[in-house]
Amino acid sequence: MFLRAVALILSAAFLSGCPMTGKKSKPTPGKKETMKDQNGDTSFQAFLGRLRKAVETKDRVVLASMMAPDFGYRWDRGPEGETPFAYWDRNKLWGTLAALMRENWGPHEGFMVVPPQFAQSDSYPGYRAGLTMVNGSWRFAYFVGAPAPGDSSAAAPSSPSAPDEQTLPPLPQ
Repeated sequence: MFLRAVALILSAAFLSGCPMTGKKSKPTPGKKETMKDQNGDTSFQAFLGRLRKAVETKDRVVLASMMAPDFGYRWDRGPEGETPFAYWDRNKLWGTLAALMRENWGPHEGFMVVPPQFAQSDSYPGYRAGLTMVNGSWRFAYFVGAPAPGDSSAAAPSSPSAPDEQTLPPLPQ
């Protein structure tokens, strides 16, 4: 009798840890994913601190490791072999990027974006940057200027994986 009681208690303990096989709700197709404000999240703040330091010191190796695989840095297709860093050097954008990194971040669709004015209006005329989660880790998704007026080839700033954007080449080993 004692053995049955122990077996019953152990089986109840083990079975209570099993996941339920109920159906999970699927996201509605065509509906854009929204992000909650992550400013209070410690992993977001830690990533942002490392990103700010890497931008201030122009640490290309660290920045490359923090970028999303489909990092967006221009609206058109850039020259073959161009990197975001070469583009930023040529256009003297490091100061603009550093200034943006010091501003407050806000949620916009599936990204945390800066400046806050961009989160309020897609027609914001200046540079903007965005961070997103990729496989559970924060990644630097894009840093672009406003698209040219009437440029129909430019994707919405909130979709850095547009086909016209250049991807970051792998680092040399």
